[in-house]
Amino acid sequence: MGLDDYVNTFGSYCKNRYGERIKKLTIDAQFTCPNRDGTLGVGGCTFCNVASFNRQQGLDQPISVQLAQGKSRAHLPLSNNQKNRPAKVSNAKYIAYFQAYTSTYDEFSQLKLKYDQAIKDKDIVGLHIGTRPDCVPDEVIDLLVEYQQQGLDVWLELGLQTSNVLTLKRVNRGHHLNEYRKTVHSARSRGIKVCTHLILGLPGETTIDYFNSLQTVLGIGVDGIKLHPLHIVEGSIMAKQWRYKPMSLLSLEDYASAAATLIRHTPEHIIYHRVTAYAKKPMLLAPDWCAYRWDGLVAIVDELREYGGQGSALTGQYKMA
Repeated sequence: MGLDDYVNTFGSYCKNRYGERIKKLTIDAQFTCPNRDGTLGVGGCTFCNVASFNRQQGLDQPISVQLAQGKSRAHLPLSNNQKNRPAKVSNAKYIAYFQAYTSTYDEFSQLKLKYDQAIKDKDIVGLHIGTRPDCVPDEVIDLLVEYQQQGLDVWLELGLQTSNVLTLKRVNRGHHLNEYRKTVHSARSRGIKVCTHLILGLPGETTIDYFNSLQTVLGIGVDGIKLHPLHIVEGSIMAKQWRYKPMSLLSLEDYASAAATLIRHTPEHIIYHRVTAYAKKPMLLAPDWCAYRWDGLVAIVDELREYGGQGSALTGQYKMA
């Protein structure tokens, strides 16, 4: 049994909507971030190096080329031993995912131009925009509404990471919870679905903080959630801190337990777009388990199988650890 048996996953959402799983094609549209260009700061968030999760980063290729390359990669085996990846088919559908840095942070005309280039591809059925909660003006939400009215499945992905205002300051996020609340209300009141990113294991935080962040997000209102373990990557401020004085990071077992606990306390209608993440060495410095794509997923599934799946803590249908 896999994750879909215990969690309302984005994969299941796509199968219900389209009859099949839909692959995301990540796009680097050469955006920057107000926390890097001097508007708010120049160092960025202490944990961030986009190159650790976006292979296109820095290539400065046309969006059409990135989409074409993404389609080709989507049908390659994940490893030399995997031979069951489906062959590319002519009617395959995809989601254009503007992932790198702050994908709403530009002149409006440039944003529209880049988004239009992506959805021009006839195979694109969805548009996901990753951004900061303090960089989503009303005119951008208006534009996303227009795309949704054209039949695209539109999601606004907001990197909150934590609801703890002290942690937000500690990791140099440069925004407050109030900006997140305002943007969520603005987007969802117009019918735009919101997926919120949360990081487990940020410096100084405990399982209580993770739970509080989840409850805050659910209380404000949300349609989807992404969970990530904190991992140290080259090029980040945190990498320099870690080399000087290695910080305590979550073990695989502790992360799986914390993630599964949050999932059990999440109402069943909320869609989990991701429950873990990984990075490749040598970009990844620590923890080592984050270098392996499936380890975190398998550990979380084991926890859910043992103690109960999504929403079970809200209905009392779970086993105490």
